[in-house]
Amino acid sequence: MQDERQEIQMQTLNQDIKNGSFRPVYLLYGDETFLVRSYKNRLKEAIAGDDTMNFNYFEGKGLDLREIISLADTMPFFSDRRLILVEDSGCFKTSSEELAEYLPQMPDTTCMIFVESAVDKRNRLYKKVKELGYAAEFSRQDAGQLARWAGGILAQNGRKIRSSTMELFLEKTGDDMENIRMELEKLICYTMGREEITAQDVEEICTVQVTNKIFDMVTAIVTRNPRKAMDLYEDLLTLKEPPMRILFLIARQFNQLLQVKDMSERGADRGAIASRMKIAPFIAGKLIPQARAFSREQILSYVRTCVEYEEAVKSGWLQDRLAVELLITKEY
Repeated sequence: MQDERQEIQMQTLNQDIKNGSFRPVYLLYGDETFLVRSYKNRLKEAIAGDDTMNFNYFEGKGLDLREIISLADTMPFFSDRRLILVEDSGCFKTSSEELAEYLPQMPDTTCMIFVESAVDKRNRLYKKVKELGYAAEFSRQDAGQLARWAGGILAQNGRKIRSSTMELFLEKTGDDMENIRMELEKLICYTMGREEITAQDVEEICTVQVTNKIFDMVTAIVTRNPRKAMDLYEDLLTLKEPPMRILFLIARQFNQLLQVKDMSERGADRGAIASRMKIAPFIAGKLIPQARAFSREQILSYVRTCVEYEEAVKSGWLQDRLAVELLITKEY
């Protein structure tokens, strides 16, 4: 259902861009930042193009809403339309009565695009945008959607790939579309002069995403293989990953394992878990056996330790690098 809704949203935006029939206001938000950014840029290009005189950009919280409204009331100069782009304003999480009351009277020569990282659907401004314009939420794509999208890019560049090789590719890249796009570009360049992309190509050229190394680290931790976990930790440090980010990612995975454990015990299958947690099914498929490897109490113990070490680092009682090392060697 969510996938169908997202497909409809993308078709709607594509149609607006193609026809040049723009709504007075758009809201773009959601976890899939690649799609949010892509449609932001496409709408901006279609509405304003290179016209800098009739384009205004605002970013961050604490914006002067009266200035935005004043500009929106200003007629475009030698153009049919003025575009105002507002990013990460926080207006869809807090009360923004002034903007909500203004939108119905905004001149039809002005178009506003809001790009937000967080949205409260009970917010009055959100409801007003839905009423007068279009609100599009972009969630993470599932494995099937990502495979079709990646396969389409490869096909456009004269490449073919087997389904098993695509699965290996997605396991390495994760479900971040920006990362997938970069890895596809590397593969296309690497295989110049031939059609089929092989599993060997993927193994040789694609970078394992940091979160995959974190997954392997957690596996090594829970299977009591601290040497392997420490080797993976050193790899991440070599890649210039900050220890506090590594600690955060480990904590996030243990929290995910806790959720997976609870849902699995209630009978949820891989698809239901992926949908509830907003992760790709193949990621859920990797988390389920890992969650089964140890008890709920053991997972909770690691979650508490992560919180404890994070607080210790922030308060200056523990060095960040040592915090991760202690976590790796923790006995449960």
